[in-house]
Amino acid sequence: MQKTGAIGVFDSGVGGLSVLRHIREVLPNERLLYVADSGHVPYGDKSRDYIEQRSQLLARFLQEQGADAIVIACNTASAAAAASLRSQFDMPIIAMEPAVKPAVAASRNGIVGVLATTGTLASARFAALLERHADEGEIITQGCPGLVEQVEKGELNTAHTRALIQQYTEPLLARGADTLILGCTHYPFLAPLISEVVGANIALVDTGAAVARQLQRRLSTELPARLAAGRHTEFFSSGNVAEASRIMSLLWGETLQVKGLPPAYL
Repeated sequence: MQKTGAIGVFDSGVGGLSVLRHIREVLPNERLLYVADSGHVPYGDKSRDYIEQRSQLLARFLQEQGADAIVIACNTASAAAAASLRSQFDMPIIAMEPAVKPAVAASRNGIVGVLATTGTLASARFAALLERHADEGEIITQGCPGLVEQVEKGELNTAHTRALIQQYTEPLLARGADTLILGCTHYPFLAPLISEVVGANIALVDTGAAVARQLQRRLSTELPARLAAGRHTEFFSSGNVAEASRIMSLLWGETLQVKGLPPAYL
């Protein structure tokens, strides 16, 4: 018997919209549910237990809304909570992972910089990723406090955002990096400004498209009898709904009506 479902996507805030856009392109007929946990952003400075608890709560909300697959559109939450979500939810759980392998392959000199939150860089998951690719090239990491907040405010091309990008990219370029991994789902929204700062000869690598393709593969192999529920996207936020509507509309490129999460999920 065929049944319909929805794809649930969540992030610490609005950054996961960069992944949602790729999902919409690859799976145009799906019902998509997006939760921005902006009432708790950023995740990068939170404890692992805190992020894990929030992730479990949001996954439960998405499941109750009809999701039969979930994308953790946040590198920090992926590192902290992917394993526990997979043990608790009987559905495909797709997580983010900085694209070290394709970045090394794309690099001309084998020197790759990673821009990420401190939470992602401090995780055991990321340490294991670096260890797997240690012999393939030189990987240089750079924590970027403040960049997530700039995207959350919609400040994609301000003097302060530019100054932060210069501060975080200069050490990587000084060590010879010719490829930069955007290791947080918020950062693709800053890609035009990052390219402006570092120059067009520095390649930027985003993993959103690869995550969307992985989701497509997992649905076809694990839920083969499933039918797409029809093109529809719903947006939720744990933060200020009016502000979330303003920022998410700016990033999505059209006017959105964002709903607040029920009190139990705040």
